Amino acid sequence: MRVLVTWLLTLGLIVSPALAGTGPGDGKDTATTKTGDTSTATTKDKKADASTDAKAEAAKPTPSTLENELQQLRDLLEAQSKQIQAQSDQLKEQQQKMMELETELRSGNAARESFSASANGSAPDSRTAGLSTASANPVAAANGDSPTPDAVPGQAGGESPAAIHFKGITITPGGFLAAETVFRNKAIGADINTPFNSVPFPGNSGAQTTEWNSSARQSRLSMLAEGRLAAVKLTGYVETDFLGAGIASNNNQSNSYVLRLRQGWGQAKFDNGWGFTGGQMWSLITETRKGVDNRSEALPLTIDPQYTVGFSWARQYGFRVSKSFGDKFTVAASVEESAITATVHGNPTITTLSTVSANEGGVTTPTLATTVFNNFLIGAPGVSSGLYNPTGTYAYNKTPDFVFKAAVDPGWGHYEVFGLVSTFRDRTYPCYYANGGFNFPANLPGTDPDNPPTNIPATPCAIAGPFNGSTNPTAAAFNDSRTGGGIGANARVPFFNKKVEAGIHVLGGSGIGRYGTAGLPDTTVRPDGTLALLRNYQALGTLELHPTPKMDIYFNIGGEYSSRASYSFTNLVTGKAGTAGYGSPAFRNDGCFVEPLPVATPGNPPNTTSVLGSTGFIPGSLANCAGDARNLIEGTVGFWYRIYSGDRGKIQWGPQYSYLVKNTWSGSGAAAGSVSSPHAIDNMLFTSFRYYLP
Repeated sequence: MRVLVTWLLTLGLIVSPALAGTGPGDGKDTATTKTGDTSTATTKDKKADASTDAKAEAAKPTPSTLENELQQLRDLLEAQSKQIQAQSDQLKEQQQKMMELETELRSGNAARESFSASANGSAPDSRTAGLSTASANPVAAANGDSPTPDAVPGQAGGESPAAIHFKGITITPGGFLAAETVFRNKAIGADINTPFNSVPFPGNSGAQTTEWNSSARQSRLSMLAEGRLAAVKLTGYVETDFLGAGIASNNNQSNSYVLRLRQGWGQAKFDNGWGFTGGQMWSLITETRKGVDNRSEALPLTIDPQYTVGFSWARQYGFRVSKSFGDKFTVAASVEESAITATVHGNPTITTLSTVSANEGGVTTPTLATTVFNNFLIGAPGVSSGLYNPTGTYAYNKTPDFVFKAAVDPGWGHYEVFGLVSTFRDRTYPCYYANGGFNFPANLPGTDPDNPPTNIPATPCAIAGPFNGSTNPTAAAFNDSRTGGGIGANARVPFFNKKVEAGIHVLGGSGIGRYGTAGLPDTTVRPDGTLALLRNYQALGTLELHPTPKMDIYFNIGGEYSSRASYSFTNLVTGKAGTAGYGSPAFRNDGCFVEPLPVATPGNPPNTTSVLGSTGFIPGSLANCAGDARNLIEGTVGFWYRIYSGDRGKIQWGPQYSYLVKNTWSGSGAAAGSVSSPHAIDNMLFTSFRYYLP
């Protein structure tokens, strides 16, 4: 029995290492498997020896064999340890790669926040990308001007499928292609853009006919570039359309109109709430949907690219600084381009005589020429070499405009208050009538040598001071400056789970007419040549219904008002009484009802297009028709229907009807004591079919 027990123990010691060599985990390493095979072979050899002398071998096991088995176990453990270490290194490497991918993904998501869908600007910064909105935020879904946050149709967040990644930034093309028409029952001679203050009076030939025009020129192209640094988001945005007109543009055959800049700006927006934006953009007075974020402007739903009467806006140079306090309160200030629009009637003028040489039949003879001068200067036509439009007028601006705004987003609606400060300047010539006299030449054709015309004596300046008696008309010239501006407020609130949205906008002040859609003047000029700023009020109410994700219905009603300014004076040259200003009761308005004949050939002012100079294309000008607008009122109703909205873009169609009326300040009639108050009315019907890029 003792021998049997000894043999079994010896056999167990020999078999145990072999079994350990073939245990779990051997399949992970080829060396482990080979070790197990060696152990098995050794065991077989031992069994063969045991058959010869089993008792002796069992009683005296070989020490070297046990050491070998133990060494094999050590080698096995070491191999497994190295394998575990290698797997740990691989895991760390994969984790590092995952962290790098997550960092890149976060940067990409931050650059694409502008594509997040939000029904009321609920995206973190209410950013937008593209040109229209999806049904979740239909307020600007139709006009596509400066879109609101859900600008990617069919995508609730994520980036546009058109986005391009380039050198660490995300570039997103955007825009829409438009096919649009307009019918007006009173012809203005305009594309789909309506010059509201030019609606014709009854005496205008356009008021006796209609016009229908069609256009693709509101088609828009844009590009958004976004990048992210450690604590700041960098954004660049450019937006264009084809509503510019070249000197040879017309509708006769090629309809070749030029690309124009709508917006082009860059922005640095820091995580601590500070933002800096510079370039051509929507003015800070324009209402936004969230804070003062660019590309979140709350534009009225309309097809007309001039928008609707009562809407206050400008797209111009600006440098804007803003500070957000959380997502509830934002303040901002901007420095913006300034300009002056003026309407002047009745100011005193002086006509001077001069001689020019004329060659008739090889004989040089003097002829008389006349020039009419006035007593003030606001600016000049653009200089081509200065890259300004020579057919446009540019004021000699003294300072930029300054705009300040505070915006509140309490969680229900969006509210703003803002202010505007503008400076106006002109150059005034109080001695405009002074001259050194005029002597008629002896050989002036058409005169009787025996009875020559009487020479004109000098006219001195008759003002107190050192220039009294001077015959230099510019002797006492000086610059006259005025400060204007206004204050305004905006409010926009949703109802019924955002199925209804109501908005109201007001702005009032002096010298703010150019910020209104109607195009009323900022100022007029007094008889002495100094500026007189006009009071102006602008108001707009909007109601937008979103009954289904595919349809938006809108109602807009707005008005703009300009005050009158009337000044009486005595002409220092003729001694006659006169009236100057804007909207004076002394101005004649009875001619606004009398249609004139068309002009056969253009007059002396330079004409820059062949159409203007063509016979049959020059309506006659109304005489005795000051027609200064007191107010303009427009009502608009329309809807947009999205035929398709998804990851391939958006197709939508909509009609719009607008009723426009212009009321004037009352003036005098032909008969003494009579009063004339003309007004103009236009009915307009628009249609638009658009495809928006995804």
